[in-house]
Amino acid sequence: MFRISRYLSKGEVGQLALGLLFVVGQVWLDLRLPDYMSDITVLVETPGSQMRDIWVAGGKMLLVSLGSVLCAVITGFIAARVAASFGKRLRSMEFASVESFGPEEMGRFSTASLITRSTNDITQIQMFITMGLLLLVRAPIMAVWALIKIAGKGFEWTLATGVAVVILMAAVAILMWMVLPKFRSMQRLTDNINDVARENLTGLRVVRAYNAEEYEERKFAGANRDLTDTQLFTNRSMAIMMPLMNTVLNGLMLAVYWIGAYLIEEAGASDRLTLFSNMVVFSSYSVQVIMAFLLMSMVFVLLPRADVSARRVLEVIATKPAVVAGGRHDGEPGMSGTVEFRDVSFTYPGSREPMLRDVSFTARPGQTVAFIGSTGSGKSTLVNLVPRLYDVTGGQVLVDGVDVRDYDTESLRSRIGYVPQKSVLFKGTVASNICYGADVEDLDRVRRAAHVAQADEFIDRMDGGYDARISQGGENVSGGQKQRLSIARAVYRDPPILVFDDSFSALDFRTDRAVREALHERMSSATVLLVAQRVGTIMGADRIVVLDDGRVVGQGTHRDLLRTCPVYRQIAQSQLSESELGMADKERG
Repeated sequence: MFRISRYLSKGEVGQLALGLLFVVGQVWLDLRLPDYMSDITVLVETPGSQMRDIWVAGGKMLLVSLGSVLCAVITGFIAARVAASFGKRLRSMEFASVESFGPEEMGRFSTASLITRSTNDITQIQMFITMGLLLLVRAPIMAVWALIKIAGKGFEWTLATGVAVVILMAAVAILMWMVLPKFRSMQRLTDNINDVARENLTGLRVVRAYNAEEYEERKFAGANRDLTDTQLFTNRSMAIMMPLMNTVLNGLMLAVYWIGAYLIEEAGASDRLTLFSNMVVFSSYSVQVIMAFLLMSMVFVLLPRADVSARRVLEVIATKPAVVAGGRHDGEPGMSGTVEFRDVSFTYPGSREPMLRDVSFTARPGQTVAFIGSTGSGKSTLVNLVPRLYDVTGGQVLVDGVDVRDYDTESLRSRIGYVPQKSVLFKGTVASNICYGADVEDLDRVRRAAHVAQADEFIDRMDGGYDARISQGGENVSGGQKQRLSIARAVYRDPPILVFDDSFSALDFRTDRAVREALHERMSSATVLLVAQRVGTIMGADRIVVLDDGRVVGQGTHRDLLRTCPVYRQIAQSQLSESELGMADKERG
């Protein structure tokens, strides 16, 4: 927990230091109360005492009590302020860290876990700062100061207090030994229940289509039961703390008064008033000692879970992305949009077998280079290496003659229009999704990009047109509409390199062809890297690279590959008509 404190700002540290001063002031005022109580006791028991003196002592006692309350209010205000600002900073740091993650880092954390770490875990840390941190300081000061105050006022009373303290310390140690492992697992179980709930919500259509509601309910009930059982165990264990404290406190009070009665009875008449006064003072201070341990028990409730949460937050913040930015901002002179693979090999982290082996090709400005192959042949992996979503494990990927690892990542990715295999839209408007990431929304460019992507035909029918609302994840548009908006987003940037990772699969053949023709006309000077499953989508490409089990087994035009590449011919036979294949056979003959 204390490792995360290094992220406190100087201002927050100063505020906490001021808060600690008020904590010390509150403890000092609280420990002054028994002294005034002793004075009042002596005045009441002393014959001839003036009522005025009793009122004065009582007034001082009231002022001290009000001062203690004021210190407590100021301390709580400072702690809440620091906790809120610190929590805000941690959330921002965690979000910024996640933004820098690539697929490799995202594989270490589930989405549900990252959400829990930025919400529930931050809340646990805030609660500890608001309540636990100041209690952690106040309790020892109060206990030590109270023990100093009562030192020398009676060996028997001191011994009774010591026995009570030992009992409490032993009980707290045993409870912490029992519940600490449960606190550690509680956050993991919270991740699990969030994961199950999120999976059910995102896959709700499939769940209903397969009548799997009861199955999902059982799965959620299991995750919910595990979390509930853990919480019940910790809550029941910690519930013992308060009755135990009260029992020890009441037993100590009984011991103090029993010992006091014995001592007063055995003492001479002149010493009885002093002993009685000491007994009143000692009983008050012993209560303060027990209260200090009660506060410590509250800290022990908050600290273990806050410590686990702090470790989880630090794990995200401290994770360094595998893709580290280089220093280059520009490519070689005279090259704009050239992409070259030189003997590229790639193995996913934790995998034994490489996904790509010795891949080499060059794509030049104005060319369309397409990639085709069976599922799992490495097509998407290959194009993901261009914007450095992953780094190669062998060979080089060059953009404009410069290794992509030498580029500043922002400069590299600004050259690339990337359309992922799974189209992603963000909550906002149609226009904000098309010009996503741009500083200024240029509506004319938005319209042109939408026209190229053949998206204007459905946008004009939407309520509000380009100002029509898009829900989170694009749930209110179809799959084909999402793909066209994603293509429009890439075209809007007018980049020298366009990467399409199977981005035409949800389009019908007519729209597919119209989009490709518009792209060829509008982006004729761009380098296009195109992954596709349909032969019809890539027939007109300047070069087709055929992948099989991560290796390049053929390169050339559509007609060349029909004659020379058995893998490509097999794919084409499953998709093309006999007449189209017959034309290639005639040329080969």
